[in-house]
Amino acid sequence: MIEENRLKEEISKRSRVIDRAISELLPQKDPDGLYKATRHLLKAGGKRLRPVMSLIVAEALGKDYEKILPAAVAIETIHNFTLIHDDIMDRDEMRRGVKTVHVLWGEPTAILAGDTLFAEAFYLLTLCDVESGNLVRASRMLADVCVKICEGQFLDMSFEKREMVSEEEYIEMVTKKTSVLIAASCAIPAVLFGEREEIVNALWDFGVNCGIGFQIHDDVLDLVGKDKTGKDWGSDLIEGKKTLIVIKAFRDGNIPKIFGKKRATQEEIEEAVKMLKEKGAIDYASLKAEEFVEKGKMRLDVLQDSEAKKLLIGIADYLIKREY
Repeated sequence: MIEENRLKEEISKRSRVIDRAISELLPQKDPDGLYKATRHLLKAGGKRLRPVMSLIVAEALGKDYEKILPAAVAIETIHNFTLIHDDIMDRDEMRRGVKTVHVLWGEPTAILAGDTLFAEAFYLLTLCDVESGNLVRASRMLADVCVKICEGQFLDMSFEKREMVSEEEYIEMVTKKTSVLIAASCAIPAVLFGEREEIVNALWDFGVNCGIGFQIHDDVLDLVGKDKTGKDWGSDLIEGKKTLIVIKAFRDGNIPKIFGKKRATQEEIEEAVKMLKEKGAIDYASLKAEEFVEKGKMRLDVLQDSEAKKLLIGIADYLIKREY
């Protein structure tokens, strides 16, 4: 086990590498208005966990991550593209403690900003210092991931129109919407360095399972992470999101009064969260998140023991223990 403060230091050290690479590879350009919007969330910070995981995977493989640093930035770029578009669709006003892109620049510019990031990501991928055949495979993987993200977002929206959603359907949705990008963060370095399929697949599975756990925990934080997440507190409940917490509550006959009402007071949100805690729905989701992460960690057996491998295990645990 890696001590928490040391884990955070190691993440922060590599996060600074990513930040410098973002500044170099994604500079401010003209037209000024478009690129201010495009760079807004990137400059707002964030933990950079996905690209950091890419760097650590490269280290665990015994490779020089500088050769695939543009790919790590590309993954962060795709992540930010999805955040901009998600915020438009969800009508969220805050992200990472700042106003969202569509609130500051309007929806048309926000859509263009997301589209720009999407295109820039594939350009960045071509800058990696690897064999061209591996680059083609990585590009194919990232493109497939982007398609799955869109499928997942569509499922998420379609769930809002349905009275009931099963746990299996929810897992399919979060796998596509959230966890496949984390899976790509872990698997693409192996693809770019030409590792055998056994290792690529194991790293993909590690990322998928950790990503599911991450999203379930994120749903928990939406309810218990007041003033910490930088997002609108309780927005999932108000917007009628079919999270695992809500699925469990519905299954047990415990329906929050504010669910899907679009508006709610702080007191109403507090009452709903209290009910979900007392009825065990939040604890149920947290336990499921732990189960997925443990399943993912087992897939790292293909890697030789190293400090980098210990860091990946530490990050996996952090994904479901973080407070924001």
